[in-house]
Amino acid sequence: MIHTIIKYINGNGLLCESDKVVVGFSGGADSAVLLYILNKLGYHCIAAHCNFHLRGDESNRDAKFSETFAKNLNIKFLQKEFDTLAFAKEQKISLEMAARDLRYRWFEEIRLSENAVAIAVAHHSDDSIETMLLNLIRGTGIRGLTGIHSHNGLIIRPLLCVSKAEILRYAQTEKIAYITDSTNFQDEFTRNKIRRQLLPLLETLNPSVKASLQATMNNLSETAKIYEAHIETARKIVFDEKKGKINIPLLKTFPSPKTVLFEILNGFGFSRDIVAAIYDSIDSQSGKTFYAPAMRLVKNRNAFLLSPLKTENNNEYLIEENCNNIDTPLKMTVSCVDYDNSLIISKENNVATLDRNKLQFPLVLRRWRAGDKFIPFGMNGFQKLSDFFNNNKISLPEKEEIWVLQSAEDIVWIVNHRIDNRFKIEKSTTKTVILETIKQLNEIGGCKYS
Repeated sequence: MIHTIIKYINGNGLLCESDKVVVGFSGGADSAVLLYILNKLGYHCIAAHCNFHLRGDESNRDAKFSETFAKNLNIKFLQKEFDTLAFAKEQKISLEMAARDLRYRWFEEIRLSENAVAIAVAHHSDDSIETMLLNLIRGTGIRGLTGIHSHNGLIIRPLLCVSKAEILRYAQTEKIAYITDSTNFQDEFTRNKIRRQLLPLLETLNPSVKASLQATMNNLSETAKIYEAHIETARKIVFDEKKGKINIPLLKTFPSPKTVLFEILNGFGFSRDIVAAIYDSIDSQSGKTFYAPAMRLVKNRNAFLLSPLKTENNNEYLIEENCNNIDTPLKMTVSCVDYDNSLIISKENNVATLDRNKLQFPLVLRRWRAGDKFIPFGMNGFQKLSDFFNNNKISLPEKEEIWVLQSAEDIVWIVNHRIDNRFKIEKSTTKTVILETIKQLNEIGGCKYS
């Protein structure tokens, strides 16, 4: 068996000769064999034992056994006690998930402090098969049917190439001591039911079912590579990451556009159910909005627009009469120029040329608000900003980035869009104030003037 493991470690590039590695060590057969073999192969091991205090005296027994085992091999031993119940309650997660989070956080702390190259855990091929069946029962995509992988970042699994039976035989042959977790024999845990009930039942239908399932996982792993390549091609064509824009007409050109959409959005925290609802809105009117924990998606004509959720900013920024430029909340130059017929008035949206005599300083730069209204340049009557945005097909994410410039109680400029007709240059104008934004809207920060 040890030669199979050496070949697996080398073939998957898990470790190099004499590497320092943190070994998750529970004291059970799997982790005991893992620690024993890695130490025997000459790797510099650090045994890390977690006491989750979930099994009373048995938890303390495991800790004592693990410490003695490591010392007998002259291996550095570290242990940590956790209040797993309190952590699970605080985080509102299952005990299993709480123990996993606590374990891997601590293992990573050790890896960094000890300057180790990896964290080795004792998953074997039976674990991979159980994971595949568990995912199949719960519902999954192709990745969930490929089982456990040889490594996940810096977490490595050197025993994934051997079965539980092989591990137990090796422990017996080498006289490796280990302890047994009594919960392994309790069927209330879903994984244990798969191990102790479902797999034995399947073996009555096919005595080689484990080998068959392993072969299926290997085949699906290869198929997943084709799937990933296709998704990546679609992502590059459909999704403009800088703009957060998913092009709907292009999305529809791909086989299974719903799957492509899921693969794009799942990475931003959108669940499968939410993605299904988003896809159902693909031919609906603009304006439908969907949320993930830190993101928002808006259906806007022929696109889905993705943007981070932002806290509302009600700050107001003053522009004094002698101000030449501002840096926050956006970069803008301000200049006062005498007016005559030689002055060329820019028609660019990021430039506002206003009649100085109609303005009252300080000007106020703020976010637009519901109920705001102005008289758009070239018109005579008032229009609500919300109507102006709708008429000009400005999307919800774009609306949230819009600032307005106010003089006294009047809006004089919807920044980067339109000035108010009341403040335009006329024949009677003698002085102008020209404001020009240098860049598009930036993140809000402290206000600086010069």
